[in-house]
Amino acid sequence: MFERSRLIRSCPCAVGIFLLSGIFSVSGQNLKNLPGHVPRQLSQLIPTSRFPSTNELWLAIELPMRDRAGLENFVKDVSNPQSPNFRHYLTHEEITARFGPTEEDYERVKNFARTNGFLIRNTYSNRLVLDVSSPASAVEKAFHIQLHTYQHPTEGREFFAPDTDPTVDARLPMAYVEGLNNFSRPHPKKVKLQARGAEPKDGSSPDGNGAIFGDDFRRAYVPGTTLTGAGQSVGFLEFDGSFSNSVEAYARAAGGGRTNIALQYVLVDGFSGKPSNFGGEEEVDMDIEMAMAIAPGLSKIVVFEASPVLVSPIDILNAMAASNSVKSLSCSWAWSMSDEPYTNVDNVFLEMAAQGQTFFNASGDSGAFTPGADSTNGVDNPDVFNAPSSDPYITQVGGTLLTMNGNGASWNSEVVWNDGVDAQGDHFDNSASSGGISSYYLIPAWQTNISHLTAAGGSTAFRNIPDVAACGINIYEILGKSAAPDDFGGGTSASAPLWAGFMALVNEQSAARGGASAGFINPALYTLAAGPNYLSYFHDVTFGSNTWVSSPNLFYATNGYDLCTGLGTMNGTNLLNALSAAPAPELLEPVRSGGKLTLTWTTFEGKSYQLQYSTNLTSGNWFNLGPPTNAASTSESATDSATNSQRYYRVLLQP
Repeated sequence: MFERSRLIRSCPCAVGIFLLSGIFSVSGQNLKNLPGHVPRQLSQLIPTSRFPSTNELWLAIELPMRDRAGLENFVKDVSNPQSPNFRHYLTHEEITARFGPTEEDYERVKNFARTNGFLIRNTYSNRLVLDVSSPASAVEKAFHIQLHTYQHPTEGREFFAPDTDPTVDARLPMAYVEGLNNFSRPHPKKVKLQARGAEPKDGSSPDGNGAIFGDDFRRAYVPGTTLTGAGQSVGFLEFDGSFSNSVEAYARAAGGGRTNIALQYVLVDGFSGKPSNFGGEEEVDMDIEMAMAIAPGLSKIVVFEASPVLVSPIDILNAMAASNSVKSLSCSWAWSMSDEPYTNVDNVFLEMAAQGQTFFNASGDSGAFTPGADSTNGVDNPDVFNAPSSDPYITQVGGTLLTMNGNGASWNSEVVWNDGVDAQGDHFDNSASSGGISSYYLIPAWQTNISHLTAAGGSTAFRNIPDVAACGINIYEILGKSAAPDDFGGGTSASAPLWAGFMALVNEQSAARGGASAGFINPALYTLAAGPNYLSYFHDVTFGSNTWVSSPNLFYATNGYDLCTGLGTMNGTNLLNALSAAPAPELLEPVRSGGKLTLTWTTFEGKSYQLQYSTNLTSGNWFNLGPPTNAASTSESATDSATNSQRYYRVLLQP
């Protein structure tokens, strides 16, 4: 069942972004400042010592994306169900050639590294990252900084950081240098829930406690499907190792062929794969188990692992993007955005979307995001661990409490998961499905079709979170070294991998139809929700809230979209079928008869097609030739008047 492979990387840290500030002169040399490398807490701390000059540092230098705007526009087009380029993805190499750093720029950064005595450890085909190592003394000289050690203000350890942001030659195509401080570490979002006796006892867990287990998820969210995820892979971002005996025990107990799923461990930055015993191993176990629960026939689960101590998120994200054979990806970890500036992470998420990968992220387990970037629980507050929960280039997943009809037989109802409110409605904790409003990202175009955002407490100007939801509590899992059963669940950390498993079913059906993977699904999700059949695609969660003591009035579930569970949870095979790609229609040779021209194209039964014509390709103007056609067989035809004027024809697969 288990195989282990290594991604050969030696840098324990990652890189940053295209953020360039003012250019100034030092000793006659034009330099530019690379901001974001000094933790803002340093202003309140006194150094304990100078960082040893002989200590070796492992750095990841990032180059800016050459055409970020072009990549954004391509992702908008390829993800838009209304576009003729919908799901016509690019390869990893094509993305680099069109939008990434040039070979000449990459060589200039490598030359900078060699000139300053750095050892080049690894290079990458997308040319966004260069891994190097060097003694601290050479690093300080190259970047015009001094490194000091400090006592961490909230953790029982020391950390190192520079006294100022690095500076480099203004002409150098460099955006960020990861590894110049180790102030913060990523955190698993999994929360240890406590039983309060209020959870429904209607699942089929083998301990008899009625928790949701194995095929219960299939009967709740995709009843009647024969799809199992066959031929598909799911990938997870993890900052820890795991104990394989827990996952093996779950697979045996759940049955249904799950013991045949291969587990592949991709070890990033030289990580050994051994659990750290910091608690992150339970997150790894849970992610794997939730994916195999809803997709028991997966070909492979790929676990991208790095150390929880000496790594940053961009390392694993870049590895996941490079492994483009894994189309459904998930993250249940959080980090401080001060570690990875926004543009840095966005570049990788955009690359994933451009090549047809879907990335799900647990929205968070700390209740409603309070407004403002510097608020107690602000989603964009760099002092807390919420990133990347506001990112608009991935699908954010909230959590629910699922009630099923007897012993996991079928879906009954769902409410917002909020474990921090007692039976009297009093707040005592903030363990709840996170949602709210970004203070950084503007509202994406695909989210503007929600007519009641203001009434739901949302924003018509900024990104609203989450997008969708799934069960996050009252779940049977087997976790940790002792392979101990757990009947409570892990909040949105369980919800996100359930969606990743669901997307494997979607991609399995797409592949069977000869179509492409689903890719970035947010535009498609919101298009479906805005149509007349919303309730046939989603379970609308209309009861509950994610309120807590610092946010007692926001947010509440409501009809349609809300900032607790987004559009809702997956409603059976209707959503699965809608997201599955049909083969692109092909226009066959037209037949002229008298004054008529008959045009025939290939179809997929049940899909809708629009025939269009244009008289001038350079104008970009296309006109509908009649109403859309709903296919009842493998081909459809339409006629047009055969005139002496020149016409061009195309047929579009409708959303």
